[in-house]
Amino acid sequence: MSPFDIRQIRRAFGRAAKTYTRNAALQRDIEARLLERLEYYSGKPARVLDVGCGPGHGSTALRKRLRSAQVIALDIALPMLQRVRPGWRRPLSRVCADARALPLPDASVDVLFSNLCIQWIDDLPGLFAEFRRVLRPGGYLAFSTFGPDTLHELRCAWAAADSAPHVSAFAHIGMVGDALIAAGFRDPVLDTEHFVQRHAVAADLMRELKALGATNADAQRARGLTGKARFRRALDAYEGFRRDGKLPATYEVICAHAFAPDAGQPRREAGAEIATFSVDALRGSRRQSANGPG
Repeated sequence: MSPFDIRQIRRAFGRAAKTYTRNAALQRDIEARLLERLEYYSGKPARVLDVGCGPGHGSTALRKRLRSAQVIALDIALPMLQRVRPGWRRPLSRVCADARALPLPDASVDVLFSNLCIQWIDDLPGLFAEFRRVLRPGGYLAFSTFGPDTLHELRCAWAAADSAPHVSAFAHIGMVGDALIAAGFRDPVLDTEHFVQRHAVAADLMRELKALGATNADAQRARGLTGKARFRRALDAYEGFRRDGKLPATYEVICAHAFAPDAGQPRREAGAEIATFSVDALRGSRRQSANGPG
């Protein structure tokens, strides 16, 4: 059973479509850093996919940067896609879909870009296998995600109030790297950095998270309303983190890039190695066998 409630994620980001942009200062900062990683890709992409595009700021930046490419903006929340401005001269293609089942042919994407989206997907090996499927051999993957230290202050504050999960748990950098390697990606480069935002009161942070759609998506979360007493205990516990008159909110951000392997390079799945070959290569193998000795 997935620890995340995908329907809740879709609903939360859909509701946040109108308020996301004006609350996404950190997301825009990380997006700019992730765009810089495109310097490591020397190809001339024909098709670029932005997974978890939100209202489309990153997709627009990709279109400006990679002028000859078709850019596809993909998100699971339809209201987010409806905020994307497709343009008219080289319009963005908008697709509403789940990142775990991309509605694209095999080997059809040159660059796959994803900014602060994949932390909402628990099956990283499966996700990266899907990314590998749609990427052409030698294609480029660049993404960012939140690490486990994200909002640790808020997590500790809620733990003082009750035992229910209130802050989603995210994969650490080692798990992300292992999943990339398991999917067969080559030359992965990962790094992590901590960002701290400061708020006057904890309620401001909670309102901001709701405006971003980053609400609690734990499948085991309490479904009823949070009682006033528990909410007050959480706020009081958060006060223990106050420094210089402000309450910190820490975000651990993992940024990574890697290259899709050449055709035929095996990937690991369920503990076994699976090799893939092009149809032409298989046909050539059969012709050689038919014309060989014996």
